[in-house]
Amino acid sequence: MMAAVMVDQSDLQTETWTDPVRGSVRWKTLISGDVTATDTLVCGIAIMSPGDTFALHSHPQPELYFGLEGEVDVQINGTAHRLKPGVALFIPGDAVHGVLAADQPVRWFYTFAANAFPHIAFTFA
Repeated sequence: MMAAVMVDQSDLQTETWTDPVRGSVRWKTLISGDVTATDTLVCGIAIMSPGDTFALHSHPQPELYFGLEGEVDVQINGTAHRLKPGVALFIPGDAVHGVLAADQPVRWFYTFAANAFPHIAFTFA
């Protein structure tokens, strides 16, 4: 049995993809078995500035977004879904999704049912 884990996002470094084809989205990993003494969940905060992108992609795990700040259209299998503060958006496993472009600052909480972020097999279109 594991102990409780508490993470303050203000103590974390912002991460981004090294391959610009994946987009310019940034994130802070809050919970992931490779950086915290946890398993079964990965979660963090995604961050986009105006003009940033998050290329269309898929992964086997379902994912949940919860809007924290700003509004943005999240494309899921070709349909736009408006994410805004207080809105939860479930993304089925293997669904092709992403953000074509943010037009304002936006942040959302995300979570996957996985042991660690590196275990998520992203496939970019």
